[in-house]
Amino acid sequence: MTTGKFLKNIEFAEAKTLLDLVDYQSGRVVSRTFAQNNVMSLTLFAFDAGEGLSSHTAAGDAFVQILDGEAQINIGGKDVLAKAGEVVAMPAGIPHSLHAAHKFKMLLVVVKAA
Repeated sequence: MTTGKFLKNIEFAEAKTLLDLVDYQSGRVVSRTFAQNNVMSLTLFAFDAGEGLSSHTAAGDAFVQILDGEAQINIGGKDVLAKAGEVVAMPAGIPHSLHAAHKFKMLLVVVKAA
C-alpha cells in the first residue's frame, strides 16, 4: 500500500511521529503538504526563529495546531500567542500573519466551500 487517492508525501499503513515529518532549517520556513484540493489543504510547517508569513488572507477557514514551540499570530489586528498543544482558528477572508520569535512547528488545515 504505497499510494493513496487524496493524501501525498506520507507513507501509508505506517505509524509516523508528526513532529519528525518536517525538520527545522536555519533561516527558513519548511513545509510538507499532505493534501491540497479545491475544498481543503493539510500542510505541516517548521519555522526557524525570526521567520514568518506576512499578512495574507485565505479562501477558507484555517485551523492551526501548534506542535512544538510557540507562534505569534495576528488575526485581523488581534495578537494571539499559541503554544505547543494549542489550536487557533482563523476565519476566511480576514488578514492574518505568523511570526516565530522562537522556532515552532504547526499543522495547518484550511477548509473551503465545496
